[in-house]
Order: sequence, then C-alpha cells, then structure tokens
Amino acid sequence: QVQLVESGGGLVQPGGSLRLSCAASGSTISIYVVGWYRQAPGKQRELVASITRFGRTNYADSVKGRFTIFRDNAKDTMYLQMNSLKPEDTAVYLCEAQDYNSVSSWGQGTQVTVSS
Repeated sequence: QVQLVESGGGLVQPGGSLRLSCAASGSTISIYVVGWYRQAPGKQRELVASITRFGRTNYADSVKGRFTIFRDNAKDTMYLQMNSLKPEDTAVYLCEAQDYNSVSSWGQGTQVTVSS
C-alpha cells in the first residue's frame, strides 16, 4: 500500500508560479505511474499530467508548455511545476499513484487558487 501527501498549494496571482509536491511512502517500489489530477467546483476531475517510473510524461492540452511534471525516485517524491498560472487553473490538485496492477492510491489534495 502507498500513502501520498501533497503540499505546495496556495494563492497566487495570474501569471505566477507554484510548485506542488507529492511525497510517497509505503510500498513505493510498486509504483509504476504517478499523476496529478485537479478538480474544480462543479467540474469533473481531470488528469493534468502523469509520469511513469521510466520518465515518460503526458500532459493535458490545457497545461502543455506551462506545467512540468518530474519525479525524484530517490526521494519518492513527485513534483508539478506550474508556471504562467491562469484563473482557470484554480482547483484542488490531487496526486495519484498506480502500481503495476493498476491499483490506485490518492493523496488528500492541495488547493490552488489563481486570483488577483
């Protein structure tokens, strides 16, 4: 079993930057892919970005060129660098880890608010 704890959310002005962290513990060696999702009020949860253990990344079209996902396997931590933030990026951001059997673990989420 994997436990995930997100951090790094907050209030930022449009055009600003934030870096989210997702620290994993437990059976981290079983993790194949980790991803960041977000959920805004009244909207469905959507995948923002994902990265496999081998470094293959995937991004939602809405964040390409602005967000970067990366991981430090030695620290069992995954990051989401968010630049050029827009008000529409406001949401609760959650990290998810899937193991090789596609079993998911979720963090509790961190709020990101982009507003002037």
